[in-house]
Amino acid sequence: MKCPYLVCYDIRDDRRLQRVFSFMKSQGLHLQYSVFYCELTWPELQALKNKLNEMINPLEDDVRIYPLQKDSLVAVLGCGEPLPEGITFLM
Repeated sequence: MKCPYLVCYDIRDDRRLQRVFSFMKSQGLHLQYSVFYCELTWPELQALKNKLNEMINPLEDDVRIYPLQKDSLVAVLGCGEPLPEGITFLM
C-alpha cells in the first residue's frame, strides 16, 4: 500500500543539489524549491532513503522525510501551484 510522504532537503553543494533534485523529480511531485510530495510503498521508501543517503554528504546536508496522513488536508496560500487530484485544499 502506498503512503504519502513529504521529502524536504537542504544540500550545501550545487553539484549534489542537482543530483538530488534530478533524482527526486523521478520519485515525486515537485512542490517548492527543495520539497517533494511522494506516494511510496514501504520498500520504495527504503530504496529512496538508501539512494538519497548515497548522494548526500551527511556532515553538510540535511534531508527530511515526513509521513503524511492519507486523509490529511493541505492548505495552499499565495501563488502556490495546485496539487494533483486526490489531494484536498483548505482555502
